[in-house]
Amino acid sequence: MELSSEHPTSPVVSVVLPTFNRVRFLRPAIESVHAQTFTDWELIIADDGSDLETRQYLESISNQARIQVLWLPHSGRPSVVRNAALRRASGEYVAFLDSDDLWVAQKLARQIETLRHRNTCLWSYTAFLQIDKCGNPLSGETTRPWVAYEGDIFEQVVTGRASIRTPSVLARRHLIAQAGGFDEAMLAAEDFDLWMRLALYSDVAVVDEPLVYVRRHDDSHTRDWHSAFVGRDRSLRLRQPLVKRMRRSLLRRERVRNALKLAATHAEMGAQSLMLHALWRSLPYSWSYPQWWLNGLKTVIRARLPPRLLELYRRRRRARGAFSCHGG
Repeated sequence: MELSSEHPTSPVVSVVLPTFNRVRFLRPAIESVHAQTFTDWELIIADDGSDLETRQYLESISNQARIQVLWLPHSGRPSVVRNAALRRASGEYVAFLDSDDLWVAQKLARQIETLRHRNTCLWSYTAFLQIDKCGNPLSGETTRPWVAYEGDIFEQVVTGRASIRTPSVLARRHLIAQAGGFDEAMLAAEDFDLWMRLALYSDVAVVDEPLVYVRRHDDSHTRDWHSAFVGRDRSLRLRQPLVKRMRRSLLRRERVRNALKLAATHAEMGAQSLMLHALWRSLPYSWSYPQWWLNGLKTVIRARLPPRLLELYRRRRRARGAFSCHGG
């Protein structure tokens, strides 16, 4: 991926913010950048063909110092929009912010301070808090598991144990370029794909503080759950030839697990033909795994059970889980 040339007056941080409509969330997102205690930044807003209201708002701020607005034809691909902004970035670091999320005022300062004390780490992420459309924390946030993985976290990224959200990431710009930026062929899971590649090139430093608010609402791009499974499969498949044998085995296992989860999700939604299609497509790379045969068969059987029996099965599973958690 090509970098823009650095200049002596370049900012320390380039903030990349893609947007498509959602002006009611976009305003506070931009305000949270202006509220940062670390002030040596530029904000690059890449607009993916938004409606008139959003365009008018962006035009009203486009002449402000430190703000660039890129006007793009609508693609519906966050990877394309983010890469367009990345090509304009000139900072030593790049930070990502989505148009419906928020930063705590100390977010940039804490991450830059952390990275400057960790010479072997070229990127960083923080803890986060999930909020609803009104900005209130979701009910399960107080009990949501969180483990602050750092250092070499390739395995934790691949398996999903490392919980990384795009607005929590700050990385050296040359590392993102070395990794190739976002994969523009992916409709979803392009962030997972990039974090995996960053983890191949560098250790990561974590700031174990919730410095990011990730908003969950009906207009969220992540509602396209099927594309996320497809994107994750592409990412796992493409990385296999590039890693050593142990990691290649890890990627293959995760690819099988991803296929099983996709099939099971289709089954839960009553889409039996899509469930069978998902299992059939995964057969060439999954047939040697007993786990695929066993769990695939269970998925097929559950999908064909009458609704009453299926609900009874789920209740028994929940009861067994609760029993085991209490030491039974």
